Amino acid sequence: MNVQERGGGQRPPSARRVVTFTANPSIDKTVALGGPLARGEVQRAVSVTEQAAGKGVNVARVVAEAGVEATAVLPFDDTAYRAMLDGAVPTAMAVDAPGVRHRPRTNTTITEPGGTTTKVNEPGPTLSASDLDAATAQVVAAAAGAAWVALSGSLPPGAPDDWYAQLAAALRPLGAKVAIDTSDAALDAVLAALPASAFDLVKPNSDELAQLTGGDAAAFEAAAAAGDLADIVAAAKRLHERGITHVLVTLGGSGAVLVNAAGAWHAAAPAIRVASTVGAGDSSVAGFILGDVTGLDPADCLAQAVAHGSAAASLPGTTLPTPDDLPPGRVVVTHLTA
Repeated sequence: MNVQERGGGQRPPSARRVVTFTANPSIDKTVALGGPLARGEVQRAVSVTEQAAGKGVNVARVVAEAGVEATAVLPFDDTAYRAMLDGAVPTAMAVDAPGVRHRPRTNTTITEPGGTTTKVNEPGPTLSASDLDAATAQVVAAAAGAAWVALSGSLPPGAPDDWYAQLAAALRPLGAKVAIDTSDAALDAVLAALPASAFDLVKPNSDELAQLTGGDAAAFEAAAAAGDLADIVAAAKRLHERGITHVLVTLGGSGAVLVNAAGAWHAAAPAIRVASTVGAGDSSVAGFILGDVTGLDPADCLAQAVAHGSAAASLPGTTLPTPDDLPPGRVVVTHLTA
């Protein structure tokens, strides 16, 4: 094994444009209580915050904060959502949406003083066939000349399970690399469409890796904590062999594993105090893409993914990392196979 320290805290230089697509954007509402949640009773909130959110929006924000031009594509437009988003986007970030109007879903998080969190997520608006066509056309138009397109998050009602696979096939002739970060039926459909809809990056966690390969998520996590990565690497290799260029498996405090045609690597997670894991996976995707568009090799792309994911986990609530938030020092990367 070849163990190296890789840059995790350096700001990448300027690079080519990145496009993201959030298929089911949301307004994230956080309601903080002064005491424990009491079911069936009336309680007063200590504070309420709202934020325009979505996995692809998160990826675009992290990329743009690093000085790389990013375009976040939405499947529809909404005045209230736009107003929230416009006040928070970095200078290097643009937002595109077709001329379709829908109210985005609201995802409500109820937090108690002791740290217990309850989440209630709405399904999102139902998209018609014409809505889906308009969103697809918007993604394809935005992707012209882009280095990467990240397709992120759950699918809204009305969208076929294989929508991301269809989009990957439509994007392939444009030359952009494609990342897909989703779950459940949409993730199964992406795998079922291989190799015809081959793409460049998937980022499963242990649960999603088990879903895709028939493994055991708890066993993956326990093995990773013990330093045994053989089964995780073998499962990721099976996904790579089906037509995914890079398989990035995020393992929380155990770091991450990357598998591609050149081999496999493990990056250890920096020592941090975890404040919130919200946005950590999206930040990992952004970190990997930032590494690739700035010309880094796979090991350094993995290091960037882990550095950005760890930075997100060290920040409170839904805060996303900027280059100044990356952990100090260098991420240790081990080359597992030749």
